Amino acid sequence: MTEPITVTHTHGERVTVASGGVELLAYVYKPDADPFESLKPYTHPLRTLAGNQVSGYRPNDHRWHKGLQMTASHLSGQNFWGGNSYLGPEQGYQRVEERVGSMRHDGFEEFTVTADRLRFTEKLTWVPHPSEQHSGAQEWARELRTVEVHSVEPAEGTWAIDWSIRLTNIRGEELRFGSPTTAGREMAGYTGLNWRGPRDFTGGDVFGPGGRGGRGEAGASDLMGTPAAEAPWIAFTAEHDDVDGHSTLLFAHAPENTDAVHASHWFVRSEPIPSVAFSWAFFEEFALPPGESLAYRYRVVVVDGAWDRDRAETYLKSHGW
Repeated sequence: MTEPITVTHTHGERVTVASGGVELLAYVYKPDADPFESLKPYTHPLRTLAGNQVSGYRPNDHRWHKGLQMTASHLSGQNFWGGNSYLGPEQGYQRVEERVGSMRHDGFEEFTVTADRLRFTEKLTWVPHPSEQHSGAQEWARELRTVEVHSVEPAEGTWAIDWSIRLTNIRGEELRFGSPTTAGREMAGYTGLNWRGPRDFTGGDVFGPGGRGGRGEAGASDLMGTPAAEAPWIAFTAEHDDVDGHSTLLFAHAPENTDAVHASHWFVRSEPIPSVAFSWAFFEEFALPPGESLAYRYRVVVVDGAWDRDRAETYLKSHGW
C-alpha cells in the first residue's frame, strides 16, 4: 500500500517531496553559483523513508558532484558534467573553464501531483560555454526531462524515482558523445545520469543479477563497464555513520534501453568515492546528427535496509514500468 506524499514547489528554485514527515528529495532547478561546476539541475538530498541521507553534495574531492543529476562528461569538446576536463593520457585532467557548458531550465511542460505521485516534464536547453558560442551555435540541444516520484511503500521501506530523457540536437552539426575512457582513460567511462553517494557509502557493496558483484570495491570492479543488456540493474548498499542501519539504492534500466542504438554500460565505483552512472558512451563515442534525438528511461529505488540479490529481483518483478 502506497503512502501519500506532500509536494512543495518553491517557484523558480526547487521542488521538494515529503512523506511521513520526511523530506525524501529536493529537485533543485535554480543552478548553483559557480559556472565551473556546470550550472544545471540536480536532485539532493535523497533520503530513505527513515530519513537517512543517501546522496552527497559538493564533496571536497569533486565539488561538481551533486546528488543525482544528468551529465555529459565529453560532448563535442564541451563538458556538461562540471569540473576538470580529461584531455587525454598526455595531459590528464585540466581546469579548462571555457570547456564547461550548462543546462538551462526553460520551464515545465507538465506538472501533475496526485495523492501518492508527482510527475513533471521539464524543458531544458544545453548551452556551451560562452567562448564556444562565438564560433558556433549558442544552443546545442533541447531536452525534455520527465521525473516521476512514486511507490512510497512504508511496509517495504521503499520509494522510487523514474527519470527519462529525450535529447534533440539543434546545433546544426552533429554532436559527439564520449567519456574519459573514449579519450584514453581506462575504465572511467562516466557520463549520463549519475549518482554520487554520501561519504559513509565509501566501501559499500555492489551487486547485480547473475551473481555479479560483491563486497566493496571488488564488487564494483566486477560490474564496472558491464553492458545494460547483461545487467539491467545493479544495487549499492552500505552502512551509515551516525545511525545504526544500512540503506540500499537500486538502479534499473527500463526494458527499452537495452534495445537503444547507443548501448549503455554501468559505471560504478565503491572506492575512493561511491558513484554509479548509467553511462551511454562508456567505451565508444557516438554521434547524434542534427535534428535527431536520443531517449532513455531509468529508475532509482531508495531502500531502508541492506537488500540482497533476491530482494532486489523480487521488487523489480513486482513493480512494473
